[in-house]
Amino acid sequence: MPRMISRRTAIGSLVSAFGLPAAASIATTVDAAKRDPKWESAIERGLKWVASEQSSLGHWTAGNYPTAMTALAGTALICSGSTTTQGPYARHIRRAVDYLTTKSRQNGLIGDPSTDNRYTYGHGFSMLFLSQILGEEEDAERREELIDILNRAIDFSGKAQTPSGGWGYVSAKDGNNFDEGSTTITQVQGLRGCRNAGIPVPSETIENAKQYIYSCKNADGGISYSSRNRGSSRPAITAAALATLYNAGDYDSKHVPEMLKYAKGALHEIAKSGARSFGHWHYTYLYYSQVVYRQGAAVWEPFRDKLYSRIISEQATNGGWTGNIGPIYVAACNLIMLQLDKAYLPVYQR
Repeated sequence: MPRMISRRTAIGSLVSAFGLPAAASIATTVDAAKRDPKWESAIERGLKWVASEQSSLGHWTAGNYPTAMTALAGTALICSGSTTTQGPYARHIRRAVDYLTTKSRQNGLIGDPSTDNRYTYGHGFSMLFLSQILGEEEDAERREELIDILNRAIDFSGKAQTPSGGWGYVSAKDGNNFDEGSTTITQVQGLRGCRNAGIPVPSETIENAKQYIYSCKNADGGISYSSRNRGSSRPAITAAALATLYNAGDYDSKHVPEMLKYAKGALHEIAKSGARSFGHWHYTYLYYSQVVYRQGAAVWEPFRDKLYSRIISEQATNGGWTGNIGPIYVAACNLIMLQLDKAYLPVYQR
């Protein structure tokens, strides 16, 4: 059986790394992040709104993408520290897991290709979500089920990868080998989550994805939309690609500093960058926030304060948000960002 790493184990390793006493609680790490009470209030209202929007079947949806939205909303809930058995959102998380397990197909795809023409998004987000809750699953039978689902999901992703090393909105076979950056990022981060959870991921799948990203890099350091449609650099895809390279353990290649310089120039000044994120502000900053967080507290904290100020200023009175794709999508992205430095999820940790 693969070695499963729980969120508590991962955080415990961080506690040891920073020289804190062995008895230090998870809250010690969170408290050290100097969090503003206004952020906590916004998070609490947002999480309650997300929980209230869950369907009786356990899913959320926006833009007719129930698999992707359920995985994203579930990830937002587990970022708060709740698990399938503990915390105020345990029931909602378990129902989300139940729903996603019903969407696992025999070929490994998590999703429904008959109703979703961009099913690789849902597949990638589902791998990420399910891998993060695996280490906390206490029911042996359910744990074995999740391991089986994720092993088959990894196999599906490998077979869905295009010859160029990327992924498209659908599998390579269904999409005539079309690839593009945003779905590639979703697959790699999901695969990394699985690997963190102790489930084997073929190294060639990750290596091919890294080479794909490098091949899409333009002279200015930014990443283009697709290997087939190079065009101009995209700040959103560049930020996501950087986050993915970090997940893949690539901090030192010659490409990363160039990509980071481009992304910082395009995105770091929050008030001035909205137009340059090509209308996908929440997607862009979901990933760019992860990039900045990895730079350390001196860079992260000033940026975080501006980012969080903008996010909470846009929160509706009911606790939700509105924007591109749909309210649950925007709320999930915002809540993941607002809880990033709570460091509950291994895949987002420094």
